Amino acid sequence: QEREQFGKPIADFQGVQFMLADMAMQIEAARQLVYHAAAVSERGESSATYFGAAAKCFASDVAMKVTTDCVQIFGGYGYVKDYPVERFMRDAKITQIYEGTNQIQRIVIARALMNGTSGASK
Repeated sequence: QEREQFGKPIADFQGVQFMLADMAMQIEAARQLVYHAAAVSERGESSATYFGAAAKCFASDVAMKVTTDCVQIFGGYGYVKDYPVERFMRDAKITQIYEGTNQIQRIVIARALMNGTSGASK
């Protein structure tokens, strides 16, 4: 709400508002998938591997996309170490790598789908 372009706050631009809305929806979808994966795991269901991989992969992809969009919204300030957005983006990237890269998580997901242990809606 502080950053301005063409004499008005960038938050007033429809394109930025759409980005913010998309980010909020993606974060909530990721949160719900993580909660579901945790519940499935807690119950010891056979689909825990599938949902764990899906949650890790989706949530880390969302984290990377959302933080990249935040850097874009912040403009040049998004790359300055004085603002936390730059660190958030670096932190988001590592979530796609550790505990099995997202490519590996996608293999786990695909195998669960093929062998019928995904528990995913048909």
